[in-house]
Order: sequence, then C-alpha cells, then structure tokens
Amino acid sequence: MNKSISPWLSLGIVLTAPLLSVIDIFIINVAMPSIKAGIRANNAQVQLVIASYLLGYASFLITGGRSGDHYGRKRIFIWGMICFSFFSGLCGFSQSPLQLNIMRFAQGLSAAFMVPQAIAFIQVLFVNTEDRSRAFGWFGITLGTASIIGQVLGGYFSGGHFFIAGWRLIFLINVPIGILAIFAAHFFLRETTRQKEAKMDVSGVLILTISLFCLIVPIIQGREAGWPWWSFSLLAASVILFIYFFYDQRKKKLSGRTPLVNEDLFHFSDFRIGLAAVLFHFMLHTCYLFLSAYYLQSGLGLSPLIAGLYFVAPGVLFTLSSVVAGKLIPKTGPSIVQLGVIIILGTFALQIVFFKTGASVFTLFSLQALYGLGNGFVVPSLLNLTLRSVPPKYAGAAAGIYSTVQQTASALGICLIGGLFFFISDKVHSIQTAYHYALAAQIACGVLVSLMLLFLPKQYRNSLNLNTAPVD
Repeated sequence: MNKSISPWLSLGIVLTAPLLSVIDIFIINVAMPSIKAGIRANNAQVQLVIASYLLGYASFLITGGRSGDHYGRKRIFIWGMICFSFFSGLCGFSQSPLQLNIMRFAQGLSAAFMVPQAIAFIQVLFVNTEDRSRAFGWFGITLGTASIIGQVLGGYFSGGHFFIAGWRLIFLINVPIGILAIFAAHFFLRETTRQKEAKMDVSGVLILTISLFCLIVPIIQGREAGWPWWSFSLLAASVILFIYFFYDQRKKKLSGRTPLVNEDLFHFSDFRIGLAAVLFHFMLHTCYLFLSAYYLQSGLGLSPLIAGLYFVAPGVLFTLSSVVAGKLIPKTGPSIVQLGVIIILGTFALQIVFFKTGASVFTLFSLQALYGLGNGFVVPSLLNLTLRSVPPKYAGAAAGIYSTVQQTASALGICLIGGLFFFISDKVHSIQTAYHYALAAQIACGVLVSLMLLFLPKQYRNSLNLNTAPVD
C-alpha cells in the first residue's frame, strides 16, 4: 500500500460499494408495490426481485473475496463496480418479471465482487484496534446514510411521475454513482499486495451456487405453486449438495489444493460464533425492512413517499448509534451488541401491540426510529466482533465468508418469514395479522442472536496469526 495515500481516503472510496448495495436494498423495499404493478408480478415474483439479487450476491461473495486476494483488491473493486452499474441499467429497462430477476441476479453477482473488497480494505488498512473500530464506525455511518437515501428516493421515484415509470429510476440512479466511484478508485485508490498462491476454486463456486439455488427457489416459488413435487426434490438436493460441498472443501485442503472456504478461519471462536449470530440477525433484519415498507403501504394505505419518510428517523438513529458503538466496543465487547438486540426485541413486541389500522403517526414513527437505534448497535459492531481476530492475510477470504452468510441469511429471511407473511395474509385476508405473525418469527430470530452473543469472548483482542486464535 502506498503510504502517501491516507487510509481514510481509501476507506471513503471503497465504502461506495456497501453504500450502493444498501441503497439498492432500501430503495427496492419501498418501491415493491410499484414494481409489482409495473411489471405485473405475483407475490412470489416480487419476493424474487430481492431474493434473486441476494442469491447471486451470496453465491459469489467468497469467490469475490478470494479474487481480491489473488488479483488485487483495487482491480476487483473497479471491475465489480463496472458490472454493477451496467446491470443496474439493464434492471431499469426490464420488461417482465423474468427479465428483471435475471438482471437482479447478475447485479447481485457483481456486488459480490466489489463489496468484500471494502471489508477487506478495512482489515488491511487499519491494524490498530482503535483505528479499526473507528473505521467500522464509518462503515455503520455509511449504512445509515444509505438507508435514508434509499428509502426517500424509493418513495419519491415510485410515487412520482417522470418521463419513464418512476420505479425504473431506482435502478438507473446507480449508474452515475457507480461511474463516479470507478473514476475515484482508478485515480486515488492504491492496490494491495497480491497473494498469487490463492487459486480460484471454480468447482466449489459451482457447487455452492447450485446448492443455494436449490434451497432458495423452492422456498419462494413452492408456496405460490402449491408445493409441487419439484419443490421438495430441490430442497432435498440442496441438503445433499451442501454436505458434498463441505466434503469437497475438506478433500481439496487435505490434497494441498486451495478450497473456496478456508477451514482455518473457523479456528477462531469469535469468527465461528459471530457467523451464527449474523445468520439469525440478518434473517430478521432484511425481512423486517421489506415487510415494514410493504405493510406501511399495503396495510396502512400510506403513499410510497410517505412510507419512505418513515425510515428517515431509523436511518439517522442507526448512524448515531453506530458511531457510539464504534467507540465503545473495544471496551464493552459483545455487551453493546446485546443492548441493541434487546432494543430491537422490545420494538418488535411493541409493534405487535400498536401497529394496526388507526395507529397514530407518532406511534408508527417512534417505533420505526427505535428499531434503527437498536440496529445501529448491532450491525457494524457484529461485523467488528466477528472479524476482530482474523489476520490481514485472510481478510479477503473472511470478508467473503462473512458476507456470504449475511446475504444467504437475508435471502432466507425473505423466503421463510416473508413466505409466512404472504401465507397468513392469503389465508386470513388480513395484512395486519400476517405482519404480527412475521414479527413473532423475527422475535424468535432475535432471541437466538442474543444467545449466540453470550458465547462470544468478552475481551477484545488483536490476533497476529492462526496460532493465537481464541478457541473453545
């Protein structure tokens, strides 16, 4: 790394990757009803607009992280941003649910190559505990800012009248932002040291992608199709393929080849336990963003723009609590994350009681804001805790695994909890009742996150190599 370039300048450039990724999720959530009407999609196809992106994202994140290690993180970041911008434009011009979902898959695949570089750059640029915590704090600020921008733009575009359908602009807006990020990275971002021994496990990528496809597609489409035989066949195939994937990875490691997933990383107890917490948190988090935006519009009759404005306060409080958590986590460890989980669980319980037709603006606004406050204590800090013992040489691989678990969890949340929501809604013809059932499922996930945090090491440590990893 060229010492003449400030690591904070480099951080600012690479944070455009999670910025665009998060904007894309939030902007989609608010615009879902408009997209559903615009391309004449059913409920399952609407879920796939999110889940197909997450499927492409999750399937290639480990490969994206490894590619940065092998070919250089700057190079992969730029190419990932180029492809992300290109496929975002194609999403904006899609004419059918099938076209849109194919382009969303490609868009997610592109994000899988650019986003892990941002996390890996943090690991490489900031070795000092306090500096790394500050960097993750800025990561949290980026997520919070992106959530505000995404919700407001989603509501504005999908509810407005323009020269083309407003929902198409939610994809096209990524193009100019992406172009600016590409030029900034080209001229100012310095390349990291390449690890040429980190070979690409092509067969591992293929097996993992097919495994995730066989898991996610039947969960979404099976309910809509009445659970035909092929849905159960694909689910059974996914179990077999996941088992074979891990067998294949171990076999490659023992034979001296480079597997897609490095087992050595799981020697770190905080990495292993942190991933379990990430799984359950992002199941509840991503689905909550989707369902709350859907409920505000389809359940309470708010316009897309007004629904988007309800997410401004949670975005602001998320940003503020991320900053506070970034300063406290070196001293408090998992305790600050536990506080955030407790706030989230309390918010969900109160929403079951008060989120109903006729609820006051103050109630709706306050409980949405409270969720953002709690989530700001969780998301960036959970990332920090999970990766805190991983040495820089494994940064790309660890970032890829972390992001894969995060995005797979997000897809599962949309599929399972979102599927429960639409099933209850269709059965009892009450969006409010369905929303309350979904909140109950999210509470169950939050309780599991809290349990995982109890097993994380309390002490914050800097790890120098695999032999110093905290183990059970």
